[in-house]
Amino acid sequence: MTRPNIIHILVDDLGYGDFSFFNKGISETPFLDQFIQESTCLSQHYTSSPVCNPSRASLLTGRYPHRTGSIDTLEWRGLERLDLNEVTMADILQGAGYRTGLIGKWHLGAFDPRYKPEKRGFDEAICFRGGMHDYYDWRLETGDRVLRADGRYLTDYWTDEAIDFLKRSPKDPFYLHLTYNAPHTPLQAPEEDLAVFRDRDDLSEAVKTLYAMIRRLDRNVGRLLENVDKLGLRENTLIVFSSDNGPQFGGSGDDCLDRFNCQLHGSKGSTYEGGIRVPAVVRWPAGLQKNDAGDNTFFHMCDWLPTILSMAGVEAPKGLKLDGVDQSAVLRGEQAPYHPKRCWQWNRYDPLIEYNAAIRDGDWKLVHPFVLEAFDVPDIKWLDVSMYQPEHFIENGIITDPAPEINLPKPPPVELYNLKDDPLEQHNLAIQQPQRVQRMERDLHAWFEDVCRDLEKTSRD
Repeated sequence: MTRPNIIHILVDDLGYGDFSFFNKGISETPFLDQFIQESTCLSQHYTSSPVCNPSRASLLTGRYPHRTGSIDTLEWRGLERLDLNEVTMADILQGAGYRTGLIGKWHLGAFDPRYKPEKRGFDEAICFRGGMHDYYDWRLETGDRVLRADGRYLTDYWTDEAIDFLKRSPKDPFYLHLTYNAPHTPLQAPEEDLAVFRDRDDLSEAVKTLYAMIRRLDRNVGRLLENVDKLGLRENTLIVFSSDNGPQFGGSGDDCLDRFNCQLHGSKGSTYEGGIRVPAVVRWPAGLQKNDAGDNTFFHMCDWLPTILSMAGVEAPKGLKLDGVDQSAVLRGEQAPYHPKRCWQWNRYDPLIEYNAAIRDGDWKLVHPFVLEAFDVPDIKWLDVSMYQPEHFIENGIITDPAPEINLPKPPPVELYNLKDDPLEQHNLAIQQPQRVQRMERDLHAWFEDVCRDLEKTSRD
């Protein structure tokens, strides 16, 4: 079989409940719904972090984010940077003869040119390199050029560029990493999409705008898939659609973003299911039949690199230490699903295992709960500078002062859930299962010590 073309569409802050396929018409996503129906949909797909850039680092390296140096979203401190020693999926596919492209959000090195996607295996890139961006007043980079807003809505622009990439692709296979920033804030949507939700009394103003952004995203994915068909690429193009973390909730009144997410506990930022269990859909007509393997397959973000390489017939470099496993045989229905132990941890600035961590072992999941203080960013003032005046950091460098001190409360007690019986994490069994708690705690701490040893070796200069 000829090596497949590969398109990985990664969206930002999208949950299962944002598809009208799952929410029964609360939102409007007909093209994504159709894509689900003709593809394999993974119902137990997990990111490697409840926030964006650590998951993106895992996706591209097949490794836990702590190993890669990309541990927090704060680009003004360089905490999002993917260590320069890391090998990316683009590096490997480029070396195997693939034409590689990155279009959209990068967020793995915002200001230093050494961290540009063109230095990380991508032949070409059009992107913003920070964590979030204005949808109308945009500033993008491609090579050494800066591109300014031209009147197009950013989601539309990404699709225009992706279609152009496909049209310019020669006969050799390509790998396109298309990273829409929608529906991440700021909440901005075209009027024609807003009009669809304007009279909905059951939705806050914030959710109306967010659903309008998702509606626009849906139509752009549909436009991309239509062009894949028109260009005769459908049969031998492996397309993965996934999200980097769970949906953002919070706010009050008309600013409240809380919405339907299939009753999953938690949201973006937390290691409960709502923060790390996210949509993933896979289609490859020539090499992967639609099947029900996704219903029981426990798939982790680090698994994408070895799985995609296997489907492409490309070997990973010898000696490359991967945390992900090849799940291609599982997706083909040739091997029974299995559930390896997986761990998560995230808080601001420097990792602390006592806050916002989890381990899953089979059906069991142990959680160190999220606490609001661990989410605090005292130097948030730099976010607007990063978004709208990145030249400040490009010219002056990132902030190297010590991270601000945060007064964290005493860690809350750990929680234990059986996800088979209690997928919504409503019944804490920690008191009833003390030995299991102790065993899983030991495993979680051992994992944390292991990945943090690698973190200490990464360069943050």
